[in-house]
Amino acid sequence: MNSPTFATDLTRWRLSSQDGVHRWRYLTQSEGDEPKQTEVEQYLLGILHQEKKTAGRSEARSFDDSARDGFSFFTRLQLAEGQWACDYGGPSFLLPGLVFAMFITGTEFPEEWKVEMARYLENHANEDGGWGLHLEGKSTVFATGLYYVMLRLLGVDRHHPLASRARDCLLSLGGAIGIPQWGKIWLTCLNLYDWEGINCIPVDVWLLPAWLPFHPSRWWVQCRVVYLPTSYLWSNRCTIPLTPLLSELQQEIYTEQFGKINFPNHRNTTAPSDAMRSISPLLLVFFSIWTVWCNYLRPQWLLDLANRRVSELMRREERNTDSECISPVNKAFHMVQTWFEDGPESERLQKHREKVNVYLWLGPNGMTSNGTNGVQVWDTAFAIQAAVEAGLAEDPTFSKALRKSHEFLDKSQLREDLDDPFRQPRKGGWPFSTKSNGYIVSDCAAESLKSVLMLQKVHGYSQLLDDSRLKDCVDTLLLMQNKDGGFASYEKIRGSEYLELLNPAEVFDRIMVEYSYPECTTAVLTALSLFKRHFPQYRTRKIDETIRRAVGFVGRSQKEDGSWYGAWAIRFSYATFFALQSLEAVGEQHHNSERVRRACAFLLSKQMEDG
Repeated sequence: MNSPTFATDLTRWRLSSQDGVHRWRYLTQSEGDEPKQTEVEQYLLGILHQEKKTAGRSEARSFDDSARDGFSFFTRLQLAEGQWACDYGGPSFLLPGLVFAMFITGTEFPEEWKVEMARYLENHANEDGGWGLHLEGKSTVFATGLYYVMLRLLGVDRHHPLASRARDCLLSLGGAIGIPQWGKIWLTCLNLYDWEGINCIPVDVWLLPAWLPFHPSRWWVQCRVVYLPTSYLWSNRCTIPLTPLLSELQQEIYTEQFGKINFPNHRNTTAPSDAMRSISPLLLVFFSIWTVWCNYLRPQWLLDLANRRVSELMRREERNTDSECISPVNKAFHMVQTWFEDGPESERLQKHREKVNVYLWLGPNGMTSNGTNGVQVWDTAFAIQAAVEAGLAEDPTFSKALRKSHEFLDKSQLREDLDDPFRQPRKGGWPFSTKSNGYIVSDCAAESLKSVLMLQKVHGYSQLLDDSRLKDCVDTLLLMQNKDGGFASYEKIRGSEYLELLNPAEVFDRIMVEYSYPECTTAVLTALSLFKRHFPQYRTRKIDETIRRAVGFVGRSQKEDGSWYGAWAIRFSYATFFALQSLEAVGEQHHNSERVRRACAFLLSKQMEDG
C-alpha cells in the first residue's frame, strides 16, 4: 500500500446480523451489487444523502412532534432482529491485538479490511503523527508503537507518509523500549521485544488455593481474563520466528540497535508520555520473588500442571462465549495461545478465526475494533424506555419497532447459569451486547428488565417473558449487591481494594477488583422499584432491604457539589441523571429531599446559554 489515501468503495459494504451478532463484509465483483445496500448501512457508513435523512419530516411544533420525528428516524435504523448497530470503539489497544493475532496465526483476512484499517488510522492520527490511548488523547508510546507495527503488518510501506510520521513520533517519545506492559507482551510475541524484559506473569498463580485473598478469581473479570492467556504466553516464552518484515521492524521502532538492547534492564521502563501510575514497591518485591522461583526453583512438572490448568480455564471461557471471549483484548491473546498450544490447523483455532470479525466495525472513518462485540442489548433497552417515556409505546406507528425490540430482548436473556466456579450467577439476566457474549452485567440486566416490564405490564405487549423469567432476573440481581449497598458491573466485589497494590499495568488504575458504581446501583434500584409495583408479594422483605441499602449507597456517593461521579460515560451529568431517576423511584423529589435539590442545583449550574 503506497497510495497517499486509503479507501474502498463504501457502497459495496454490507452488514449482516445473526442472533444479534454484527459482521461487515465486502461484496466481491462476482456478487455484483446484490443485496442492495440498505438505508441503515448507508447511514452507518456516512453516505446516506441528507435529503433521505429528513424525508417526510415536517417542522416540529412541540415536544411531542420532536419525539415522534426523532423516534421515527431512529426506527429506520433498526435492524431486522430488533436491535441497533453502532460504533463502540475508541481505545487504541483494541484493533492492534486482533491484527497481531491474525498475523501470528497466519489467518488470512481480506485486503479491504487492511485498507479500511489503514484509513481509520490515517483519519485519527494526531498532528504529530502519533495516536493516544483513546481517540482524543495525546500521543503515547503505547498507542503509537502498536499502531505503527500494525500499519507495517498490514502492508503499509515504511516510507509512506502515515508510517513515516508515526515512526518519527514514536522515536521522539523514546521509541518502543518505553511501551507499557501490554504493549511489551504483544511486541514480544512478534519477536520485537524479549520476554526477559517483562516482569513475571506466572501461570502458577492459577494453582493457588481460591481462598487466598489475592487469588485471580477475586480480580475484576476484565483484568483476570487478560492475565490468564498472557500468563501462558509469558511462562512458555511464546514468540514467532523472525521474518524479513519483523527484522526491519526490530530496527525501526527503537532508538538504538535491537541487538544491543539490554531488555532485562527495561522491565519497569515506561515512557513519561504513558506513565499514569507507578508500580507499587510491594509488587516489585513479588516480581523479584517470582523471577527467582520461575527461573531457578520451579520444577517442570509444576509448570506443566499450571499450563494445563490455564488451558482448561481458557477453553472454558471459549465454550461459554462461543469462542468470542468477553472482549477483543483477551480474544486476541486466546487466539495466539491457541496457535502455540494446539497448532495452526486445530479446530479450536479455526473457531477463533471465524469470530474475529464480530469485533470489527466499519464507519465513515474506516475500520476499527469495538470494545465488545457491540452494545446491542444496552441500546435496545434504552430505545424501548425512550419510546415509553415519550408516550409512543401505544402509538400504532411504532408498535412494530417496539415488538421487534421486545423480541430481541426475549431472545437475548441468559436462561441458565454456568458450571464455572469463577463466574457470577447469571440466570435471568442480560449481557451488554449479545447472548453469545454470555456475561451478565448488572445495569444491562436491570435496564432490560425495566424495558420488558414497561412493555408487558404497563402497555399491554405480548407476554414473551413469563413471570418466572422476570423473577429469575430479580433473584440474580439480588445476589449482586455488595456490602456497601452498591452494585458493581459484572460481578459482586470479591477482593479488597488493597489488591490494587498488585496492579501491574502502568496505564490503567482501579482494574484489579470490582467496585460499586452509582450507575449500576441506580439502574438496579429503579428496576427493583418498578418490579415491586407489579409483583408486590414477591420476596418483599429482601427487595425492600436491597432498595434501602442501595439508596444509602447513592446518598453516600453524592459529591459536595450535588453531583455523582459516573465511571462508565461522561462523568457527572450522566451519573446525576441516573441518580435522580432512582431517588424519584423511591419517592424523593425536589420538595422533600435535600439531596435532590442539591442535584438539581448542580445541573442548573451547568446549563449552557443556549439551553
